[in-house]
Amino acid sequence: RTATVWKTLSPFWGEEYEVQLQPGFHSISIYVMDEDALSRDDIIGKVCITRDMLAEHPKGYSGWMSLSEVDPDEEVQGEIHLRVEVLGSQGSRRLCCSVLEAR
Repeated sequence: RTATVWKTLSPFWGEEYEVQLQPGFHSISIYVMDEDALSRDDIIGKVCITRDMLAEHPKGYSGWMSLSEVDPDEEVQGEIHLRVEVLGSQGSRRLCCSVLEAR
């Protein structure tokens, strides 16, 4: 979970996360949420980092990814800027993901 950036439609985070990739890894989803102080947080959308995407970019990927819907009844707009790369060897692979900014 990133830090909350209040009162902006274009937040900047610059935070980095690392997760272990299991041998059967297919995809990892990153959810973008709107945190509300007095009510339940809203899911704005998500992006999926897939095994195929990582295979297409063996040296890593950096770019804007469009948010996709989580709830089919909700319209989704926006993008998130991510930098991802796979670290380690086949037996112990890790995904390093930098969550940079959104718009």
